[in-house]
Amino acid sequence: QVQLVESGGGSVQAGGSLRLSCEASGYYSRNNYCMGWFRQAPGKEREGVAAIWSDGTRRYYVDSVKGRFTISQDSAKNTVYLQMNSLKPEDTAMYYCAAQHWGLCGTWSKNVYAWGQGTQVTVSS
Repeated sequence: QVQLVESGGGSVQAGGSLRLSCEASGYYSRNNYCMGWFRQAPGKEREGVAAIWSDGTRRYYVDSVKGRFTISQDSAKNTVYLQMNSLKPEDTAMYYCAAQHWGLCGTWSKNVYAWGQGTQVTVSS
């Protein structure tokens, strides 16, 4: 089974930046898979934010973060990053990393192989 550990959350003022990291470990033999970032604000549904194929060739973003967030991956480190710039108060949420079948990449389906434990991002106005 794959295990995912997020880090990099914190508190920033609006307009600031944060970089989240998600390190994957454990056994997964699939040649192609998708790594994604989701977020969940209090009282709201978990929603997809960004996703990337394991080979880095395709990236997907939800409209609300396009132009502000960038997803990337370092295969050698088994780590996926989410660079978040121009943060807004509405970006405040618990952010979760997820691994899922490549065919679901960018669909924001919550059918995943594994979730991380989450990292909190708080943006103040």
